[in-house]
Amino acid sequence: MPTLTANGIRIAFDTAGDAKSTPVLLVHGLGMQLTSWPDEFVDGLVELGFYVIRFDHRDCGLSTKFDRAGKPSLIWSWVKSRLKLPFKPPYGLEDMAEDALGVLSALGVAKAHVIGVSMGGMIGQILAARHPQRVLSLTSIMSSSGRRGLPGPTAQARQALLRRPDNPK
Repeated sequence: MPTLTANGIRIAFDTAGDAKSTPVLLVHGLGMQLTSWPDEFVDGLVELGFYVIRFDHRDCGLSTKFDRAGKPSLIWSWVKSRLKLPFKPPYGLEDMAEDALGVLSALGVAKAHVIGVSMGGMIGQILAARHPQRVLSLTSIMSSSGRRGLPGPTAQARQALLRRPDNPK
């Protein structure tokens, strides 16, 4: 797996398609790796004439790990957030958006369509807001702005997302 350096960290990535084609940056969600984007999806985008870029976030897959900061408890962080208690993570979504921008820059990509799923959609929103000149379009899937106080998913939506598919293929 190739790596590049952005924001002083090693980021694992892969690409598919012709680098001269219109680029699409795929930004995955929490706890996922670049391989979470199915090859069939990537191949479909390539067949449509796109240059596809996938990457592992910091602390994911083959990218730099921040072990020295310790592993934050996601549950404890969530509880503190819900109770509006202060907590300081070792990095934030803004840093991860800058990582995504760094991937584009390292690959010589001036502008890209950005597709983000879940937390990746949040990262894409920050990237588009901070660097609109670098984003051709943003598709945010199963995501939110992350603003405190927003309602969570309905029970029906949560059940649908957690239900085992009828046909795993």
